[in-house]
Amino acid sequence: MRSFETGQTVVRRDVHGSGRVWSEHALRVVADTSEALVAACSPGAETRWPALYVKARTDGDRSVRTEVFDAMATGTWELADAVWQETELLLWKPPTAWFSVNAFYTSAGLRNWYVNFEHPTRRTEAGFDTFDLTVDLVVDPDLTSWQWKDEDEYAHVRRLGIVTDTEHQAVDAARHQVLAMLAERSGPFADAAAWTSWRWNPAWPAPQLPRPEKAAGGPVRT
Repeated sequence: MRSFETGQTVVRRDVHGSGRVWSEHALRVVADTSEALVAACSPGAETRWPALYVKARTDGDRSVRTEVFDAMATGTWELADAVWQETELLLWKPPTAWFSVNAFYTSAGLRNWYVNFEHPTRRTEAGFDTFDLTVDLVVDPDLTSWQWKDEDEYAHVRRLGIVTDTEHQAVDAARHQVLAMLAERSGPFADAAAWTSWRWNPAWPAPQLPRPEKAAGGPVRT
């Protein structure tokens, strides 16, 4: 497994089963070990998301998100440029896990933990590929309480066949694994104090996505 250097920009891509890219997110590496890749971003980090998803975020219209998943099921989406807003993000992603643990920070400090259920990673030259499986777990900063998020959307993507029975079984197992980590205070929860005090390194500019290279006298390569 190739490793990344601290401070290096990497790109997280969500890649649909069809092989098409669903989203891209520029991050900076905080640490890369055999246990997990830890990466982060600040407001202004470059992203690319499905245009309908960008519209839903901009308009604050959650109902549009149903259309986003319908587009995913039919393979009819286009990506739009966007930027990460409002929060700093610190991400912990073990290579074989069906989840990542994320922490979101505002100027007031750690806002919440957020467990994203997703595919195990596949390393690429630019970063890593995974695929978001919709359902999430939101955990209070002090780890004393939590709640499931987007169960309705998860049921919808199950009906659409976006999440297969095999993936559903993996998510169920990952749910139990994460709840056990919370109860045992293991993984990143074992060092919650360090995570709580973490802040984005101001010497690091907000990460940017790679630019397509232009061949001399030829077309743009993507």
